[in-house]
Amino acid sequence: MTSRVALVTGGTGGIGTAIVKRLARAGHRVATNYRSEDKAKAWQAELKADGVDCLIVPGDVADFASSQAMVKEIEAKIGGVDILINNAGITRDTTFHRMSEKQWSDVIGTNLTGCFNVTRAVIEGMRARMWGRIVQISSINGQKGQYGQANYAASKAGMHGFTISLAQENAKFGITVNTVSPGYVGTDMVMAVPEDVRAKIVAQIPTGRLGSPDEIAYAVSFFTEELAAWITGANLSINGGHYMGW
Repeated sequence: MTSRVALVTGGTGGIGTAIVKRLARAGHRVATNYRSEDKAKAWQAELKADGVDCLIVPGDVADFASSQAMVKEIEAKIGGVDILINNAGITRDTTFHRMSEKQWSDVIGTNLTGCFNVTRAVIEGMRARMWGRIVQISSINGQKGQYGQANYAASKAGMHGFTISLAQENAKFGITVNTVSPGYVGTDMVMAVPEDVRAKIVAQIPTGRLGSPDEIAYAVSFFTEELAAWITGANLSINGGHYMGW
């Protein structure tokens, strides 16, 4: 297997950590961004104790200049980014008639504009090297919608529109662009939901359980393989059968 340079945005979160570990253990040189240095260094130390090295660099994906600087630092330290996982995301949930402009713009800025900012910083290098793997981490709620998440659902649905356009533009350069849409996963954020609410969610999932971050990481790593070169513009739903769209 060829060792590549991988950037996982939002890598210190539950799903992000699993993706970082999976790609690092596959032999890739992995980097992620942070906004809180102390938290990121503690996370990095935990991974190192588990046998995983990950470069951490400052970077706010919602800011174009910060994203450019983040990628330049990664390139200087471990090389040009070959694999990009656009995983960074936030929620600001409320019903639309109560939603502030800031709640809308913050979510769109991180989840969707963040994809543009970081991908724009790496795409020229991928095209020059004639190889690249880009994966957007979307959501089941970008497919089916969710009460109180007009901003989040719009951002996550937009990510796949971004995927299919980018896939068409870059296929001839050896670059694949795909989307993974997880359902409800047992991250700290989901486990913080009241138990009775979680039980109602699980009751709607045919497999009868939440997903694990490692299962999402497995799906993501599939798209980064050399043999995945003929798969582009796809959206892989991984949700335990919770939503079965075409």
